[in-house]
Amino acid sequence: MTPIHIQFTRFSAFYSPLISAMSGGFLAAEGLEATHSVAPPGKSAIDALVAGTAQVAQSALSQGLTSLEKGEKPAAVHFAQIHEKDGFFLTAREPDPDFRWDKLRGRKVLVDHGGQPLAMFKFACHKMGLDFAVIDAVDAGNGAKLETDMAKAFMRAYRKTRRYVNETPAEEIAAAEARFFPDTDREVLAGTIAAYQKLGCWTPHLEITPAAYEVTLDVFAHVGRLSERHPYEAVCAAPPMED
Repeated sequence: MTPIHIQFTRFSAFYSPLISAMSGGFLAAEGLEATHSVAPPGKSAIDALVAGTAQVAQSALSQGLTSLEKGEKPAAVHFAQIHEKDGFFLTAREPDPDFRWDKLRGRKVLVDHGGQPLAMFKFACHKMGLDFAVIDAVDAGNGAKLETDMAKAFMRAYRKTRRYVNETPAEEIAAAEARFFPDTDREVLAGTIAAYQKLGCWTPHLEITPAAYEVTLDVFAHVGRLSERHPYEAVCAAPPMED
């Protein structure tokens, strides 16, 4: 078995397509013995990739865009997607069956302070006709490595995992992932996975399409994070050939 270390910038059921590559045995079937870790607060998993302590990293496209905005070349390129739709939930202390987005006007909203999550929320407000300013917001490389045997084996396993997380009952996925979430109730985990399945976050294709990338640019342009629309090739790469 060839060791492969995966580092996550964030770790939740939202990333089940990557977690299930481990819990579902898909990487092991390709001869890869997987371990994982979560990046320390304030760090990106890209740092572990650059340091050579991880072979695969979970990271948002904003990592590459931020580097380009600084006039720097991204330390790594993104070769496959985990999800194609936003998976953040808007929750309240009490149920509101008649919720409308304009009810957020003047209300305190605890927002995710991360670069991409916050940008996504601001863009969602924009799409729903709500000016983010009226909310009382509480702010709590290159592709050479993609041609290795490990990269090809990972890709074969990950493609199978994409089918698995879309076709397998949420309860079964949750049972396999339970050891990764020891403090989370099994029913809550299954319900969360089922919600992401219903939302269609984990589209069957794993390529980061130019169309999806353009939407990401729209999001960051809307929140004033882009000085120009950077080319797809500067941030993304085609997945490894699987043979």
